[in-house]
Amino acid sequence: MWLIVGLGNPGPAYLHTRHNVGFSVVRQLLTQMGGLRLRPALGGVVGSGQLGGAPVTICQPMTYMNRSGGPVGDLAEALGIPAHQVLVIHDDLDLPFGTIRCKKRGGHGGHNGLRDIARRIGRDHPRVRFGIGRPGEGEAVSDHVLGPWSDKEQLRINDHLSRAAAAVEATVTLGLDAAMNQFNVRVPLAAEHPPRKTPRASDEVREKT
Repeated sequence: MWLIVGLGNPGPAYLHTRHNVGFSVVRQLLTQMGGLRLRPALGGVVGSGQLGGAPVTICQPMTYMNRSGGPVGDLAEALGIPAHQVLVIHDDLDLPFGTIRCKKRGGHGGHNGLRDIARRIGRDHPRVRFGIGRPGEGEAVSDHVLGPWSDKEQLRINDHLSRAAAAVEATVTLGLDAAMNQFNVRVPLAAEHPPRKTPRASDEVREKT
């Protein structure tokens, strides 16, 4: 059994923001799973079913991003799921928009959702990283992260969400190494935003997200 966690903030104000891309990928997965519905449990909304023939439980923490660790830790403990089978889907400033990467473990990289999850279950949990790119010239990191997709990004977002969902399915059905071999490859990004050499968000800024 895998626990699949999509990170985001609850409420309509955050629905289509970059920081909520974990929630967006979960919605894609639920559609693929025949419209599985999530119900409130342990500080999140949760549902169990089959993804590509593999048993999974899906969770969206509803405690806001910087308190994601509570629902994730409580659910993993209740279900007896070890950290190496807790797959977290999250936005990543350090990847160009739409880039998908699978990762076995690691630090939080300034992401407060990952930071709080690490406090509960440690850092040895896999992730699917969804690139949101760096902010434009003169744009604050917090405005970029909590802002909606641009018109240009909207043209490609559904394709990228489908690819992220495919990375999740490959991880739980084929294994993490196979998923990494399939998705951790360079994809031409001529139509995407290039990575920018701007400073990493400070903890003070990211603490609000």
